[in-house]
Amino acid sequence: MNFFQILLHPDREELEMGDRMIVSSAANLLQVGEFQFLQLAYREWFDKDLPEALVARLFSSYMLQNEVPHWARHYARLILSREEQGRLDENDPKFHRYDHDYHTYVPQGVRKFCTAVGLLAAFMVTALMVASMAVDKPTSLLPPYFGEKEIRTVDQDTGFGRADQPTGSGHP
Repeated sequence: MNFFQILLHPDREELEMGDRMIVSSAANLLQVGEFQFLQLAYREWFDKDLPEALVARLFSSYMLQNEVPHWARHYARLILSREEQGRLDENDPKFHRYDHDYHTYVPQGVRKFCTAVGLLAAFMVTALMVASMAVDKPTSLLPPYFGEKEIRTVDQDTGFGRADQPTGSGHP
């Protein structure tokens, strides 16, 4: 039966959620979430932050049962009237007091980062220098460091030679 009622009256749900639609519209104008809007409305009406003990009860009554507190309805109408009059500044910091910046500030962060990068670079250069000094005649600039002595030993032991030397097996 509910399906047919929705087909006959598609706007019924919006009419039933009238107060909630007002809150939603006002929250959209301020570019905040609905629950954050409720926090702002509570702050405006009672001049204090929403107590933690009331958060769960308010959330369930608003989100699950579509009950809008009178102070939230009043604040939403105030925001909508300011918008109609052209007096609403949605970037006003008082509307974004509960927004969180998700960046962290590390004291002297740039200096610490540069120091860590410098130490890492010095370690890498030192390691490459020590590794290249460990081999008499390196065959390459970067690891693995095989000297010409190791390569000749491998050539004689396995019978595999380099391209410029004959291998002794008769194959070119």
